[in-house]
Amino acid sequence: MQQSVVPELAHTDTRPMHWLATAAAVAGVVALSSLFQPGSAKAAQPEAGTGTKPAPAAAAPPSTTGVDFPLDCGPVKELVVKKATGDLDGDGRPETVAVVHCDSAMGTPPDGVYVLTQAAGATAPRVVATLVDPKDRYTVTDFALAAGTVTATLLGYSSDDVPSCCPDVKTRAGWHWNGHAFVRSTPAATGDV
Repeated sequence: MQQSVVPELAHTDTRPMHWLATAAAVAGVVALSSLFQPGSAKAAQPEAGTGTKPAPAAAAPPSTTGVDFPLDCGPVKELVVKKATGDLDGDGRPETVAVVHCDSAMGTPPDGVYVLTQAAGATAPRVVATLVDPKDRYTVTDFALAAGTVTATLLGYSSDDVPSCCPDVKTRAGWHWNGHAFVRSTPAATGDV
């Protein structure tokens, strides 16, 4: 066995006197700590079990139910075929972007893409922007909303002579809010279908 460099310490053997001194010291600390209490809390208390402050209530995104879209469908109903939600203008409240067309039993009706918002306290959402007008005869595919930008692939027609069944032009488009209006960009090349 190798000898220790440190000399033997006399107090390494525990005796009853050590235990009594330790117990008296702990009792003294506990007694003194009861005299010094922190003031009442002023900040929001953590949620039970999480150790974090409660998050502010998030605003619900606008619903598409009951919205009067600027779309003339005649005797047939409007049909919301796709929708996505996100904060497009950076105000902390979500918007809903909806792809809508007339619920036609025949053919491929053109799509409209609309941005909906609902102000705090308002009873119903409203359309604040039209990104794709149905009059332009586009069918919207690959629709998404991410990082404040709406993207879609638009299938269209090179002329009025192209039948509605068979779009022959494919365009990628994106829209983002610039502080005043939605600005359209072309994220990828345009091409024929």
